[in-house]
Amino acid sequence: MASPATAMTPPVTPDPPPRRRRSRTTDRGLDRAFRYLAVGSGMLILATLASVAIFLVLEALPALTHDDLASEIAWIPEGGNLGDVVGPLIFGTILAAIVSLGLAVPVAVGIALFISHYAPRRMASALGYVVDLLAAIPSVVFGLWGVLVLAPKVQPVWQFLVDYFGWIPLFAGDEHGNASNPPRVLMTTALVLAVMILPIITAVSREVFLQTPRLHEEAALALGATRWELIRMAVLPFGRSGVTSAAMLGLGRALGETMAVLMILSPGFLYSFKLLVASQQQTIAANIAAKFNDADDIGRSALIATGLALFVITLLVNLGARAIVARRKDFSGAN
Repeated sequence: MASPATAMTPPVTPDPPPRRRRSRTTDRGLDRAFRYLAVGSGMLILATLASVAIFLVLEALPALTHDDLASEIAWIPEGGNLGDVVGPLIFGTILAAIVSLGLAVPVAVGIALFISHYAPRRMASALGYVVDLLAAIPSVVFGLWGVLVLAPKVQPVWQFLVDYFGWIPLFAGDEHGNASNPPRVLMTTALVLAVMILPIITAVSREVFLQTPRLHEEAALALGATRWELIRMAVLPFGRSGVTSAAMLGLGRALGETMAVLMILSPGFLYSFKLLVASQQQTIAANIAAKFNDADDIGRSALIATGLALFVITLLVNLGARAIVARRKDFSGAN
């Protein structure tokens, strides 16, 4: 018989076979390959940006150095030059983008807060899906909706603004004191652009608000804060830089939008703040799309020169957004 000590000894299981490990040389090779791939990807972005800039400058040079563009291009006023239309185009582009951003940001932030902090889980999931789906609608569909559906509906609203707030330059009417009918005006265009950039701003803001540290929210509630005070003191300060980034993304989309603006806005080359009068403003992208196919060589060069101006504007907007976000980079809700 086995001794008691022998009986109590647990059975010995054999050790598993050692796992085969990669050699140090292989690891170094993979690390080097990944580093080269990452650096190459970054350089590819810079090379693409530089190539686009060089292309625009080279193609725009004939128009920039031409002495008398007005004699060869119909949309440049007689006796004028390229600057006489580039300035109003830049003005119209920035004005449309800013108005649409002013309409979209408050609504987008409200939707994002509702999804992240108010709506039940199932409703928040469904609403987030609907907002994301809105971003997949083509711009030409938004243009058709704006012309055929939205414009007739908002005409009484624009006339109301002219009648009661016409003393404000933005809501001034025409020489007869009326809003344009049909309302192919910048305000209608900006409203459509606001709907188009709404899902971008909402999606980014929602994800930022969901990253608010739970401890901050619980601490605010423990101190007796209401839901609004919680959002004002904990959520919004934490997500300020994210909302700014989202707004700049939406602004970039609004600056470069083409088809919706082309289908809705009645063009004009004026420095005008009248949002409810037709034939006042035009954007760079819509002007290029409207005139590119019928332009000759010098006309296309002039259009590309306006595209170069849009490229510079977009670059400056993104640099400004990076500077704004960088001012908040040291803030961390986890600290």
